[in-house]
Amino acid sequence: MRQVFILFLFVSLCAAAAAQKIRYEVSFPNVAHHEASIALIASGIPKTAAVFRMSRSSPGRYATHEFGKNVYDVKAFDKEGVPIAINRTEGDVYEVPKHEGWVRVVYTLYGNYADGTYAGIDPQSIHLNMPASFMWMKGMDAAPIEIKFNAPAGNAGKIATQLKPTTDPTEFTAPGLQYFMDSPTKIGDLILKEWDVKNGDGKTFHFRIAFDIAEGKDKVDPFTEKVKRLVEEEKAVFGEFPQYDYGTYTFLASINPYVHGDGMEHRNSTMISFGGQFDGGDELLDIFAHEFFHNWNVERIRPKTLEPFNFEKSNMSNELWLAEGFTQYYGNLLVERAGLSTSASLIANFTGMINSRLNTPGATGYTPIDASRQAVFTDAGVSVDRTNYPNIFTSYYYYGAATALALDMELRSRFNKSLDNFMQALWKRFGKTEVPYTVATVQEELGRLTTPAFAQEFFTRYIYGHEPVDYTDLFAKFGYVVKRRGIRAWLGNNRLIATPKGMQVGSNTIRNTPLYNAGIDVDDIIEKIDGKEISKEDALSNLLELHKPGDVVEVQFSHRGVSKTAPMRLMQDPANLIVSFEEEGIGVTPAVKKLRDEWLGSKL
Repeated sequence: MRQVFILFLFVSLCAAAAAQKIRYEVSFPNVAHHEASIALIASGIPKTAAVFRMSRSSPGRYATHEFGKNVYDVKAFDKEGVPIAINRTEGDVYEVPKHEGWVRVVYTLYGNYADGTYAGIDPQSIHLNMPASFMWMKGMDAAPIEIKFNAPAGNAGKIATQLKPTTDPTEFTAPGLQYFMDSPTKIGDLILKEWDVKNGDGKTFHFRIAFDIAEGKDKVDPFTEKVKRLVEEEKAVFGEFPQYDYGTYTFLASINPYVHGDGMEHRNSTMISFGGQFDGGDELLDIFAHEFFHNWNVERIRPKTLEPFNFEKSNMSNELWLAEGFTQYYGNLLVERAGLSTSASLIANFTGMINSRLNTPGATGYTPIDASRQAVFTDAGVSVDRTNYPNIFTSYYYYGAATALALDMELRSRFNKSLDNFMQALWKRFGKTEVPYTVATVQEELGRLTTPAFAQEFFTRYIYGHEPVDYTDLFAKFGYVVKRRGIRAWLGNNRLIATPKGMQVGSNTIRNTPLYNAGIDVDDIIEKIDGKEISKEDALSNLLELHKPGDVVEVQFSHRGVSKTAPMRLMQDPANLIVSFEEEGIGVTPAVKKLRDEWLGSKL
């Protein structure tokens, strides 16, 4: 009898769970002033206190963003439309203490910052990042979701999203909260460019770009052709596309003066926003390449530290050097492989990577894991107080990209392998299976591709450690010279602002630079060097021309109104340049040329 009761209870619970549903209804009665009216209907829910909240973080972002600040006029109703009590228990949390298993919460959303993180609501263009827009009910993460968009009058009403379409073009579904929150949506007069691509397993996937542009419509077709080539070149890295959940991948491309620059990856889509007129220029291709690479690396080859994504707090990850940094490296490389950039542009990007790795305190004093963990503060996080980031943090994008660059060259020159092979190994073990990885399991895969000893050494020196990378030796194997950018005397890369009293230091001085070592810091004013007044940039430049690295000069500066003097030893600018053997007049052997061509050439 007890077994029968347990079975009955189990079936009852399953039936109750199956009856649970979340539905959103979105309208825009005050769209001219950037407001939306959003209704959240929760049905089949437990008859305990129902808690609703706004998110504080968003997929693709790692710091907190207080989305609740743009929600107001929150009300709750029962099934008959009768108002019921709803209490604000925290700034972004609301509780309905009593209900009968069905609650309708209605609120106003203000959105006037269209990018990959926030929401933009305007009569002709609706731009919704879901965590910035939609309240959700705690404990209902697995409940299926329906959403209906009622476009405002005068809006073209074309909708682009990775949400699952229904027979009604204004209604969509999602299997649960995680997918829903990962599904940005555009509504407006979108220009859709669509094509199909066959995968290696015979399946056909549908690709589309939803352009939201103010000008340059005649440039859409040629630009789409470039993106098509990028898509194929990126597939070649892994050998196949992911199994897109509903068979479609969507680029949401907002390129107009009314959005803010951003690129944000999602499982079956990406939101790309660029604040300018669309001219079909190639400068956008790096963004498309980077974000599309993410549908393998991050969305499916996913670090365990981001599983599942927590919408209530910042999400700290140890692996952004791989998730974002390796993607940064490939974004630049794949545009070159696709024949859509110049080699000079790619080498300029590589130059930025190695200078970040070799010449910034955040990379010379801290590990890429440390840099990844700092994302909870640095990834578009908002603060008003000054920080010392220039001396403790190097972007995990460039730190990770420089690490990927070094590993790719090591694999090619020592093992007759490549970073492509490594990404394929990560894809097979973690991406296709969607088993999240850790730093340790990534090291295991590198050991399988090469040798355990090499993987141990590489991770000890460059992932768990921060030893300098010998890029001079690595680049030489591919026919490039790494050399210092200049030989003149140098006092640091700080922004200096001309004032009547002298040159004011406009940013933190950097460790182990002449200014820092002399005790000069942000806001100090450099009045004289060797007794000569310094009130203009050209005066400073002319004075430095008279000296060489190693010279010691006397600097007079003002700190909070107090005049001070100190000796300052000038240095050589530590920044590097990467120059081809050909430019240096050095012969390129067939073996070197072969290595270079295999690295940078198309894989199609």
